[in-house]
Amino acid sequence: FEGWGLATSIAAPSPRCGKSPERCGAAELPTPRTRLGNWGEELAGRFLEESGYSILDTNYRCRYGEVDIVARDGEELVFAEVRTRHGGGFGAPEESLSAAKVRRLVTTCQDYIQRRSEEDTEWRIDLVCVHLDRGGEAPRIHHLRHAIQL
Repeated sequence: FEGWGLATSIAAPSPRCGKSPERCGAAELPTPRTRLGNWGEELAGRFLEESGYSILDTNYRCRYGEVDIVARDGEELVFAEVRTRHGGGFGAPEESLSAAKVRRLVTTCQDYIQRRSEEDTEWRIDLVCVHLDRGGEAPRIHHLRHAIQL
C-alpha cells in the first residue's frame, strides 16, 4: 500500500476486534458502566478480604471468558462473579446471570484450575452483589456462597 500513498491513511486493525482503533473503542476512556463495574469489583474484593478470604487473582481472562475475583477461603478455591447495580431499574444483580454466562464462567474456572495445577482443590463459584442506592447511601453487599451449583 505504501506505493499508493495509503499506508498512512489506513489504521492497522486492533488485535482485540479486528477493527480500526477508532471503531472498536480501544482508544476511548472507560464507559460509565465499565467504571461502575470496576468500582463494584474493588468493593467486593475488599469485602471478601475483610471476611477472611485471600485474593489470588482479579480479572482472570482466557479464551472462554473472565472471572472477576479468584480467592481462597481456607482450603477452598473461590471464583467470585461480581454484579453491581445502580438503582433497581434493571432488576436485582442476582437476576443478571444468563445461562450462557454461567456456562462461560464454569468453563473459565475450569481453565484456571487446569492452568494453575489446582486439580485436587475443592472449588466453588460465589456471587457477590453490590447494590447502590440513588440516595447516596453506603453500598450494600450481598454474598451468595455456592451461587452456581456444579
